[in-house]
Amino acid sequence: MSQYSTISTTKKKTIADLQQMKQAGQKITSLTAYDASFSAMLDQADIDILLVGDSLGMVMQGHSSTLPVTVQNMIYHTQMVSCSSQQAFIIADLPFMSSATPLQAAENAALLIQQGGAQMIKLEGAKIKAIEFMVQQAIPVCAHLGLLPQSIYQLGKYAVQGKQEQDAAKILADAVKVEQAGAQMLIVECIPAALAQRISEQLTIPVIGIGAGVHCDGQVLVLYDMLDISLGRKPRFSKNYMLQADSIFAAVQSYVSEVRAQKFPAQEHSF
Repeated sequence: MSQYSTISTTKKKTIADLQQMKQAGQKITSLTAYDASFSAMLDQADIDILLVGDSLGMVMQGHSSTLPVTVQNMIYHTQMVSCSSQQAFIIADLPFMSSATPLQAAENAALLIQQGGAQMIKLEGAKIKAIEFMVQQAIPVCAHLGLLPQSIYQLGKYAVQGKQEQDAAKILADAVKVEQAGAQMLIVECIPAALAQRISEQLTIPVIGIGAGVHCDGQVLVLYDMLDISLGRKPRFSKNYMLQADSIFAAVQSYVSEVRAQKFPAQEHSF
């Protein structure tokens, strides 16, 4: 039998479990996953959340951005992840132009849940009407603020967001709005650590950071970045966990340990 057998009696995590972790001050661990083998291994390493991200467009498909990723791509990869995950909570991305209207967002989210096996859907930006509509249809929503990769052609480059006081105030206000709209989780990407801390303290829902400092309720990284196998340049906020590990499994275990001990992200991984 494989070391990462999918046969398990472990109880699958729920959003209520993650909310309790925030309330108890326990750091939440998350990594991206795109296939069954990695999903099973991350499960065994006790990762709390598996994020099936549209980052697969860059790290798996070889594109220069996430924009070419389709809903069918996301369903396919979410299916693979959900098939072998026994305990981790599974979130799937709504890709570019799949949430242009509240109805479209809900219909595509339903596909990711019904066919893909996702437990929650993530969408970029403060799309309040879409969040409200999905929540009304009993679709669990994770919002995403800060750096929005699907807006890269508008932004021009991947850069830290919220450095100016006015921009920081808008991100904070949007964070409050998405929670009020019914989002049960928030991911903040590439924003100053002080701003992420304010958001995490002000919101009652779990706030997961990526390039947002150590004071978020949890951390997420792109799996291929932290294993140093991504194409192209690695983001400053990531860390190569393979440098001091003798296996991929050990590297993931080290990441889990460091997040829970608040050793990652360190100052050099923050803004």
